[in-house]
Amino acid sequence: DLSGWHVDVPELDKNPQAVSPFLIRNGLLVSMGNPNGHLITDAIHQNYRLEVEYRFAGKPGNCGVLVHASTPRALYSMFPKSIEVQMMHQNAGDFWCIVEDISVPEMEKRRGPKEKWGITEGKERRIVNLTDGTEKPLGEWNSMKIECLDAEVKVWLNEVLVNHGFGATATKGQIALQAEGAEVEFRKVMLTPIKKISE
Repeated sequence: DLSGWHVDVPELDKNPQAVSPFLIRNGLLVSMGNPNGHLITDAIHQNYRLEVEYRFAGKPGNCGVLVHASTPRALYSMFPKSIEVQMMHQNAGDFWCIVEDISVPEMEKRRGPKEKWGITEGKERRIVNLTDGTEKPLGEWNSMKIECLDAEVKVWLNEVLVNHGFGATATKGQIALQAEGAEVEFRKVMLTPIKKISE
């Protein structure tokens, strides 16, 4: 049941024959990957824990969870203004800054030369996560936990801390799941209000 969510898929604007990439199948939420777009909560959320269990059903590829999402299609006429927590195979836990920004320790090491940083097209928007090898083998379920409290965002993958950012330029917003080229199944998407960040 996708009540409480809406779809933003640019292709649907110009091609009435196009089909939404988001569906419920055998009790699972599925992002078919194409056409590209986002499944976005109707409500704005702040200070929460988001638990997501996902797997790539077929070929590995790209997907992500966007937190603090606001203005739709703010980047590349596709991505809403937000902070992305990457789910791309072998890069899960990276931050991508999408017209919002966030800081981490050892920023130059993890984001590249400071003069190239930015939050718009052509800028260095990726902040590499802290670990390697935390993802499960392809086809197995991964468990991702994202905690957002005030200007802090903390991410665990399969119980391992993979990213921790602070000084985010947004502290609330919608939550979005991506359709970005690969089929992804979700068996859990659970939101819990929090008053403090887990250790």
